[in-house]
Amino acid sequence: MYSNAGFSYRDETDNMLQQLQRGSSEVDWCECNYAIVPGIAEFFNTVSNFLFILMPPMLMYLFRQYSRQVNGGVNIVWLLLVVVGVCSAYFHATLSLVGQLLDELAIIWVIMMALSLWFPRRFYPASLNGDRNKFQSIMLFLTVVGTALACLHPAVNHLFLITSVLPIFILFIIELKRSPCPRVHKLGVACGIYTMLAVTVWISDKLNCEMWTFLKFPYLHSLWHILIFEGAYLGCVLIAYLDAHSEVPEQAPTLKYWPADSWELVGIPYVTLKCVGSKPTYR
Repeated sequence: MYSNAGFSYRDETDNMLQQLQRGSSEVDWCECNYAIVPGIAEFFNTVSNFLFILMPPMLMYLFRQYSRQVNGGVNIVWLLLVVVGVCSAYFHATLSLVGQLLDELAIIWVIMMALSLWFPRRFYPASLNGDRNKFQSIMLFLTVVGTALACLHPAVNHLFLITSVLPIFILFIIELKRSPCPRVHKLGVACGIYTMLAVTVWISDKLNCEMWTFLKFPYLHSLWHILIFEGAYLGCVLIAYLDAHSEVPEQAPTLKYWPADSWELVGIPYVTLKCVGSKPTYR
């Protein structure tokens, strides 16, 4: 009995070590492996995550008023984007199964966190009576359960990511149409363009790898990282503004750009408040 238990424990340990090994993931992108740096499997796919790591601290600074007065949870979203960047870099550097799982789970946590913060109250089940704390508790429970299931059955990640795209896109369009602000609409168009370009290059990297290799540019997945970050953070900025406009209209939420408000094409958008109360008024 002890011998069998020992073998079982050893098998489990060997299996975990195999999942940590380089190249243990079945996913392999178009970029040639170990072609630039010997210790990094996909060099450009690894370093192209820089925006996920460098931009969130700036966004935390720009959103400091919003996080203090409206919704402090926004900083968790920015931190999770850093986690996405780190996990993605680890995955592309090693192409390990564990790296792939961490990469996918980090994305799911960002999506679930954003939904728990900004999902419109008018769409809550009637049983919640518009209570955001209860809604967030349910979302946290679902995320933890989903994470456990994904660790046991990684295909759950793919199912969630694929099936969540269309509902989120529809919700985003519905919310944008509710705003009369032209600046919001322009930013929504920019967000849509970045996201569509990101999806296009992701698909092309998957389906047309031979062509891009022949053209000596097998780096489309690295462009995906840059474009999808732009689309994701612009989407977060927009939905944060729309939520603030719905939740605390008395504080006059405003969409601005850094370093100058006139830099709509190249500036960093953020949400600020024209009428700040003495205490946080988020309900």
